Amino acid sequence: MIVSVRPMLATAGELPRDEDGWAFEFKWDGVRALAEIGERGVELFNRSGNPITDGYPELAVLAEVAAGHDLLLDGEIVAPDAAGRPDFGRLQTRMHARQPSAGLLRGAPVAYFAFDLLYLDGQDLTARTYESRRGLLADLDLARPPAVQVPEHYQDVAGRQLLDVATEHRLEGIVAKRLASRYQSGRRSHDWVKIPLRHTCEAVIGGWRPGHGRLTGGLGSLLLGGYDAHGDLVYIGHVGTGFTNAVRSTLHSRLRDFTQPASPFGSPLPREHSRDAVWVRPVLVGSVEYRDLTHDGILRAATWRGLRTDLDPTDVAVPDQQH
Repeated sequence: MIVSVRPMLATAGELPRDEDGWAFEFKWDGVRALAEIGERGVELFNRSGNPITDGYPELAVLAEVAAGHDLLLDGEIVAPDAAGRPDFGRLQTRMHARQPSAGLLRGAPVAYFAFDLLYLDGQDLTARTYESRRGLLADLDLARPPAVQVPEHYQDVAGRQLLDVATEHRLEGIVAKRLASRYQSGRRSHDWVKIPLRHTCEAVIGGWRPGHGRLTGGLGSLLLGGYDAHGDLVYIGHVGTGFTNAVRSTLHSRLRDFTQPASPFGSPLPREHSRDAVWVRPVLVGSVEYRDLTHDGILRAATWRGLRTDLDPTDVAVPDQQH
């Protein structure tokens, strides 16, 4: 078995008006990963299809819990905090380590949250309904906390009630999934709707601006973009907060290696953002949190969360305006 599918993606939106025919899951703040389990052991692939197995050796336990089955799972790699909540900041320390040290494995252990089953013992399940796939996943009894978990999906709980629970426990939000939906490889579908409590998105770094005051001589802010349907890099705003001093220094050093004379964006940027900009090749992807979007698609109150080495820049689209 070789992975030939890509994760199905959710569309940002509101709770379904009629919740009949839908199930709800909590939205986990981690790295999306397909887990292929078979005679070669466990192989993990990120959203772009790149192998990431060596970075998460503790997830080799998936082979044991699969109990001889050949499986392809869809799920999320998370780094739980002391209360068991996914902590994206902790996960950042693992995302950039191709072969983590023993100390890093102890200090920031990860877990795999499996929420879909795409392949089972020679059967391609992607044409089956979400409800059927979820039933088969439950029958496998894969959960081995804390390293492997199969989070619940809720069919008899109102979406608003689940959102309240997510708020209480400071989770990222919920996802509504149509029970009759098939698995659409690599597609963003309205059959899956994400309802975030706080908005996050991925963005391509197209440039940076020098800092001032205490940041003089270093990185002040990043200029961000996403690709539109025509393949043009569209400016979506800047981010200048959320960085530690160490992160600013590391980013500043990396970006200098990608400097180029011209802007990579398809259209001119606002003068106040471009007059002192240093342009870079659009090869790095970051994650940001933001309050909302302006009418013309610019991020409001953006805060840096970290680099996303698991994503291909060309796969990063402009943020969805349906908030």
